Amino acid sequence: MPRLSADARHTVRLAVNGRAHAAEAEPRMLLTDFLRQKLGLTGTHVGCEHGVCGACTVQIDGAPARACLTLAVQADGTAIRTVEGLSEPGRLSVLQEAFRRHHALQCGFCTPGILMSLDWYLRQVPDPDEAALREFLSGHLCRCTGYVPIVAAALDAAKRLRDA
Repeated sequence: MPRLSADARHTVRLAVNGRAHAAEAEPRMLLTDFLRQKLGLTGTHVGCEHGVCGACTVQIDGAPARACLTLAVQADGTAIRTVEGLSEPGRLSVLQEAFRRHHALQCGFCTPGILMSLDWYLRQVPDPDEAALREFLSGHLCRCTGYVPIVAAALDAAKRLRDA
């Protein structure tokens, strides 16, 4: 990989939610900032900026990743999925609908990251139990819900996805 100077701008080309994008980024620009500032995708939230809270979780090449720990230039050539790509415009995904039904969001700040992680997790583990879900969600901080409705929504979504 060529060495990047600290003040140079580089073109970052990636696919976000199935659409090709290219924009300039400084080598130190975080993927969160790139998505929000360069592409106008504000669903990815910036919380702790240390990878602890999970609010910035997106999917990079199909796997959950903390966008606050990823440089935009590291994402060059990847496929990114954000909460904006979780469902078709005007519709909610099964998981989003379960969150609505179970009141699994309050302020909503942590919700996009949790949704992106659970979207991946439920594809890997289609029949999770409550304990496994709680363990998986331990990588996300939510100060509003107490996790009970989040876990109920995830279990509901898992059942509906299995039944579909």
